Amino acid sequence: MEKELNDKLIAIQSNLKAPKNQYNSFGKYYFRSGEDILEALKPLLKENGCTLVMSDEIVFVSDRVYVKSIATLSDGKDSVSTTAFAREEADKKGMDGAQITGAASSYARKYALNGLFCIDDTKDPDATNKHGKDEQEPTPKPSAKPTPKSDIEQARKALELCKDNASIDAVVKVFKNLWKDEEFKKLVEEARGRVK
Repeated sequence: MEKELNDKLIAIQSNLKAPKNQYNSFGKYYFRSGEDILEALKPLLKENGCTLVMSDEIVFVSDRVYVKSIATLSDGKDSVSTTAFAREEADKKGMDGAQITGAASSYARKYALNGLFCIDDTKDPDATNKHGKDEQEPTPKPSAKPTPKSDIEQARKALELCKDNASIDAVVKVFKNLWKDEEFKKLVEEARGRVK
């Protein structure tokens, strides 16, 4: 990769902010989608005079079907690419074949973008989710819970100290018992607006 494109990639990676603003109520976790990443990338691509092209290929390994996604960044002269793979499920309840392929494509594209733009998802549920497997969480010991108002005050103080979206995400995880509370949601939105 030529130095000019390398410098542009560094600028995009350094300035990209794609917070985990989506919430999965079933798994009770926050995540970012491929669409969230692309939306955050568009102004940075324009600012740096670059284009991003995403493409997919279907790859057969033994008797399994994989979607290979390729993310290619170009400045018009040079380009750099990353790839990621996602295996199609043989059967997924409530989904037809096109939806299964589409889901695998979305998953692979997200991780191709993560690789190209150095987005760390190691704490994503994809890395830790047991997907209903045998291992069960240990039952927490009962403890005295503070009143919701004291929780809100603690959350407010913690959010005031946040300097970036990663620290806001950490506070949200600590106070996950408040995720339905409108006052807490407002505090999180204000904190995100402040660190942009």
